[in-house]
Amino acid sequence: MERLAGRIILLWGWRRLAVAFVAGAFLTLTQAPYDFFAVGFISFPVLVWLLDGVTADGSRNVLKRLIPAFATGWWFGFGYFLAGLWWIGGAVLVEAESFAWALPFAVVGIPILMAFFYAVAATVARLFWTSGVTRLAALAFGFGLAEWLRTFMLTGFPWNPIGFAAMPTPLLMQSVAVVGVTGMNALVVFVFSAPALLVGQQRRSGIGLALAALLVAVHAIFGLIMLNTPLPGPSSEVAARIVQPSIDLSEKWDEGVRDRIFSTMLELSSRPVAEGTPKPQLILWPETSVPFLFTERPDALATIGEMLKPGQMLIAGVVREEKSSATTLYYNSVIAIDDNGEIVDAVDKVHLVPFGEYIPFSGLAKRFGIEQLVAGPMNFEPGSQRPAIVVPGGMAAVPFICYEIIFPDMVSSDAESAGLVLNVTNDAWFGDTPGPYQHFRQAQIRAVENGIPLLRAANNGISGVIDARGRVVDALALNVRDSIDTQVAVSPSQGALVPWRARIGLLLTAFFGLLAVTGFMQEKFRAN
Repeated sequence: MERLAGRIILLWGWRRLAVAFVAGAFLTLTQAPYDFFAVGFISFPVLVWLLDGVTADGSRNVLKRLIPAFATGWWFGFGYFLAGLWWIGGAVLVEAESFAWALPFAVVGIPILMAFFYAVAATVARLFWTSGVTRLAALAFGFGLAEWLRTFMLTGFPWNPIGFAAMPTPLLMQSVAVVGVTGMNALVVFVFSAPALLVGQQRRSGIGLALAALLVAVHAIFGLIMLNTPLPGPSSEVAARIVQPSIDLSEKWDEGVRDRIFSTMLELSSRPVAEGTPKPQLILWPETSVPFLFTERPDALATIGEMLKPGQMLIAGVVREEKSSATTLYYNSVIAIDDNGEIVDAVDKVHLVPFGEYIPFSGLAKRFGIEQLVAGPMNFEPGSQRPAIVVPGGMAAVPFICYEIIFPDMVSSDAESAGLVLNVTNDAWFGDTPGPYQHFRQAQIRAVENGIPLLRAANNGISGVIDARGRVVDALALNVRDSIDTQVAVSPSQGALVPWRARIGLLLTAFFGLLAVTGFMQEKFRAN
């Protein structure tokens, strides 16, 4: 290992950047569906050694001295995001005749932008770099900060955060309920970087290795305790059916097959339940599962009312239309329909997908001929709020549409007083790629963070039932046309740490920053 580290440290020019790229791409194996977390113990030590070897002429100004670290971090991030997000291009190819020109932007452009966050992480870390254990704290602080910024900058895109690498199973997910993803990001980078301490005579390397081992042990033991601690007795229950219709996207908005698609939804929803299973009170359809506007087909509501049994409610993903004398506005929404075929509630998607559901700076974009890429036949308006829907049994359920579920702070804030989280999506845009698995993992983590069970309906998968500990109670595989019947119980004392979790995560990140600054100042003092 000593020889390997030395060779990596001495790399320069394109070879240094190539190794950074490969290390970042390799790190993708820690994410779903691979979940090979041990890879982190290779990629991050390599990054540490690459940054150890970053030197520049001391006569240059500070910014110029940091350029090599910035470049190393950027190529590390570019490898990570390119290998982890290539499947986004599949959404463009669904309508390749119109949008094939956008494939390079979807596949390469997004990783290029995301890589700048990791460039910032490496640069911040290098500002407080030392020759000892505290450089790992500097790296943890840099990545913790960068991942936190990724949750809201450029509209936010916290997909595949580093912290998920330490949460491949429910056993290893429970810590996120205490420190949040922000805290996990910083902790994971510190632990994954620890093998770099095995090389050379470094100050306090034993303390660093012991701390990393302790964090791993606490992480696993805490998960074991939580999974073996029964959830409190339920305060309410609801029998639910999740429908996965697996509709081909090429047919989604085809007027000639809309009735057939609608009939498929009705048939899956009205199937008899298995013996001993309670009849569903709540039926959940995926995002934009109704293939027409109800304003154009009011008869469809009557048909749904005839399908629903007394006391049942359907929550369906739809395109909602609002007309005025001047304009027509469209919303990506979920609506609640009662057994009389009446719409009793509606919630609009608040956080829309840039270029998928709306065009940022649309006036300027239209001048260059840039149009909406993938989401549907119209541009959407964002909703202003996300009220809970009261489902049969009196339970408050909060719906999140598609990628809204990837934003931890938004989910925690909007679901704070809810008993159930609903996630409706259409991941068919991404085919049989890592994308749907990564999206499902996001839903698992949100359930654990908030201590709230989650029901997920996806057009072609992965639909499932996730309990408050992140365990998958039941699920449907990709491209299966079927439904899931389940009984969801909600306990009154879940989610007790929710108001504190974001602060704890930021405090942990700041703590690593303090360690880094302290170590840097001590090394400077000894050198003088």
